[in-house]
Amino acid sequence: MSKEVKKVEAKKTEPKTIFREYFESLVTTLVMAIFGMTFVVQAVTVPTGSMQNSILIDDFFLVNKFIFPPEKNPLFFLPQRNIERGDIIVFKYPGFGDGRPEQAPPFVSNYIKRVIGLPGETVEFKANQVFINGELLPEHRLVSKKVSYQAELVVTEVAPKEDKEKYSVVYSEESMNKVKDNLPVTDGMNFGVKGKKMLVPENQYLVMGDNRDYSEDGRFWGFVPRDFVIGRAMFTYFSCDRELAKGETLGCFRHPRFNRIGKFIQ
Repeated sequence: MSKEVKKVEAKKTEPKTIFREYFESLVTTLVMAIFGMTFVVQAVTVPTGSMQNSILIDDFFLVNKFIFPPEKNPLFFLPQRNIERGDIIVFKYPGFGDGRPEQAPPFVSNYIKRVIGLPGETVEFKANQVFINGELLPEHRLVSKKVSYQAELVVTEVAPKEDKEKYSVVYSEESMNKVKDNLPVTDGMNFGVKGKKMLVPENQYLVMGDNRDYSEDGRFWGFVPRDFVIGRAMFTYFSCDRELAKGETLGCFRHPRFNRIGKFIQ
């Protein structure tokens, strides 16, 4: 074997330096992380109590960005499905429109709510109940004893949860007492014509918060276009007790809510 061949073989088997191994591992990790955050999952947190108790303020959770297929060129090799009623979705806030004041920058701010009305359906909200195409929507309604934006709401069950009730929503004692006493309850339907049923346009969705009396949602500003939907909320990977952590260095890491970590969002 010639000296030239030996040199080539030696070059091929030359071990990598530690710096090069770490550098390549770092680059690979960054590329995979960027790809994952762009196309697969996204980390999100919630700044308001509109989804209590399903999601609390300072719950950090992951969003599945590929579960809902795009209208064009769906990815056949991924487990995808259409948006369904009851899904908790993250979407770009569409804004109030019609010249009404905005509570957040449209098309920029991320909102999270539960899908209630599907394209082509009529939705009516009255006496703390939702009607889809004239039929009562089965929701497990709870009553909150105390308003707290940092911890889980203290609630009592209005009735035992039935199999057809796939999720729970919370109303305040004040509004539920009005319903029981047959008193008028503010329905919150500022969008469209007050007191009329709303027709959900094609390729759009009506969404509401689970904490119904403390949620600025589709009842106020309208519908969510399909193109604005980012994905479906998956599970909580971290949760911070902000009240205990207030003013402390690394307070969130010192006061996690362990009972929330790893909880799947339904």
